[in-house]
Amino acid sequence: MVLIVFLLNTRTTIITLTAIPLSIIISAIVFKLFGMSINTMTLGGLAIAIGEMVDDAIVDVENVFRRLRENRSSANPKPVIQVIFDASSEVRNSIIFATIIVVLVFVPLFALSGIEGRLFAPIGIAYITSIIASLFVAVSLTPVLCSYLLPKMKVIEHQEDGWLVSKIKQFDRDVILHFTLRHPKKVILSTSILVVGSFALYPLMGKEFLPEFNEGTATVNVFSAPGTSLEQSNRIGAIAEKLLLSVPEVISTGRRTGRAEQDEHAEGTHYTEIDVDLKAIGRKREEILEEIRQKLASIPGVVTSVGQPISHRLDHMLSGVRAQIAVKVFGQDLDKLRSIAVDIENLIKDITGVVDLQIEKQVLIPQVRIEAKRDKAKLYGIQIGELNGLLETALNGSIVGQVLDGQRTYDIFVRYDENSRSNIANLKRMLVDIGNNQKVPLSLLASVHESKGPNIINRENVLRRIVIQANSAGRDLSSIVSDIQEHVARTIKLPQGYHIRFEGQFQSQKDAARLIGILSIITLGAMFLVLYSHFKTSVIVFQILLNIPLAFAGGLIMSYLLIGKISIATLVGFITLAGIASRNTIMMISHYLHLMEFEGESFTEAMVVRGSLERLVPVTMTALTAGLALIPLTLSAGQPGKEILYPVAVVILGGLFSSTLLDMAVTPAVFWNFGKDAAFKHLSKSKEKENEIKVTN
Repeated sequence: MVLIVFLLNTRTTIITLTAIPLSIIISAIVFKLFGMSINTMTLGGLAIAIGEMVDDAIVDVENVFRRLRENRSSANPKPVIQVIFDASSEVRNSIIFATIIVVLVFVPLFALSGIEGRLFAPIGIAYITSIIASLFVAVSLTPVLCSYLLPKMKVIEHQEDGWLVSKIKQFDRDVILHFTLRHPKKVILSTSILVVGSFALYPLMGKEFLPEFNEGTATVNVFSAPGTSLEQSNRIGAIAEKLLLSVPEVISTGRRTGRAEQDEHAEGTHYTEIDVDLKAIGRKREEILEEIRQKLASIPGVVTSVGQPISHRLDHMLSGVRAQIAVKVFGQDLDKLRSIAVDIENLIKDITGVVDLQIEKQVLIPQVRIEAKRDKAKLYGIQIGELNGLLETALNGSIVGQVLDGQRTYDIFVRYDENSRSNIANLKRMLVDIGNNQKVPLSLLASVHESKGPNIINRENVLRRIVIQANSAGRDLSSIVSDIQEHVARTIKLPQGYHIRFEGQFQSQKDAARLIGILSIITLGAMFLVLYSHFKTSVIVFQILLNIPLAFAGGLIMSYLLIGKISIATLVGFITLAGIASRNTIMMISHYLHLMEFEGESFTEAMVVRGSLERLVPVTMTALTAGLALIPLTLSAGQPGKEILYPVAVVILGGLFSSTLLDMAVTPAVFWNFGKDAAFKHLSKSKEKENEIKVTN
């Protein structure tokens, strides 16, 4: 639609649109060669790039179309093939360098490690592959199709632009350029204020690692007191399921009470995990989860944690706990660790946004202790290690052999029966073989008595630790953690040998953001070198890079209005935007230089106006096609599967809007007032290079 409205014919549209299926086919072939699958992330990369796949073709077709019309009305028309060749060659360098810049800005994505690297690297690969494929289509197939379909069109005989293009050019010439070229300081000052103001929004936005997922399901963990029997936990789990099913949006539930000892995430019988299937329509996810929390709060003596399956797994991978926030206290004395944990829990429970707060279930439970009497054991001639081995076999059991029954194998497992193991009196009377066919009761060799001990001792990096964990709701994660850190630092005084570490998604967000920042600076330097190798002057390069903050301004404003948070996905959007924003400025400044070098124009205001108007249509079309392709993603807020792509699309769409509008005003004004010397320097370098080539030939 954009192509038809601007160029008023279907043939240019057909030629341009061939870039999309061909680019996707080439991308699919590359995926196949490298063993990549078609998934949400690779499709997301193609979805973000689909509007840009036609950019190179649009620039080529528009320039060929315009040059053919000029040639048709010329007094001495050139051969059509020559016109198409010259028109394609005119924009070819600009297209290639713009594509190199777009690819270059994606380099930071491939340096990301961990979860963020696994998520965003496929997006980057799909995006880069499709953009490079579209470049090859634009420089090979597009000119060929132009030579077949465009020369005989009747519309070429008419030199006039369409109604819409005429109005846009008139507005650009009489309003925008008329003002900006005569009042450059006002333009630069007002634009600077806008950019600085938009950048001031960044610290006002919350920070998070990844956007909140909407998985359509929920995972509810119910923790009873350690030592709770399986029967009692089963009863509590059944009550929790009934409460969950009373929530209107809950379709069904599935429950696991306890975890097998050899399970990857072994848990005691006090632990219950409930998977909840939710309706796709209804209230917002936050409202549903809040009602679930309120319902489960009516069960006395239990602590609950509400999340989602994938989110819980990500949290567990990042910090070792199934929660977004993990405050880990390290030390040696378990009683002291529990005391510090209780103090921290009381300190942060009233912080806004903290939900599902709980301390790791590390409590004292009844135990039977068997402590060997070394002197007695020595007297009866039995080693302590041997005694411990006998007790382990008797009480815990061991495999002593196998029985083969056809194709099946059964282990022979030996231990005392339940009655002998659960009664202290029976344990004391347990006979221990001391050799020479003699046996003595265990009470002679060891002290057997009831005591209390920790249900579990967790260690990390060889140190004992206890965890206070929580989730966030109604507020960004980074702000909540900042408040927690501030409260803990101000109030909690740790004894010597104890320390606290804060872990979770926020830590991964900080690390990833820091890495992206460092790599982006390096990439910016690489962009400078690539552009300098083409334009041979730093002034022009800085003018091109100037469009990046203009694009960031729109991306920040739109993110602030629609999302209000900055995540790694948002930063990826800014990375993408940096390459797209540079493309249009490269095209415009390259055309100014082309007019001076090949079409006899001098460095005058008329030349800047002509160059701006001739590049207005392709710049506007590429911005519109890229922006319109992103609208479905920007309307998909909260939809399952699009949570990561939504912030990327919002940033790019806002940045395209601001960079396109400001580029029309700022780039001509800056080039007219600061680009004269740089333009002549570039032209002199080009002539020197051309003369060197002639001499070589």
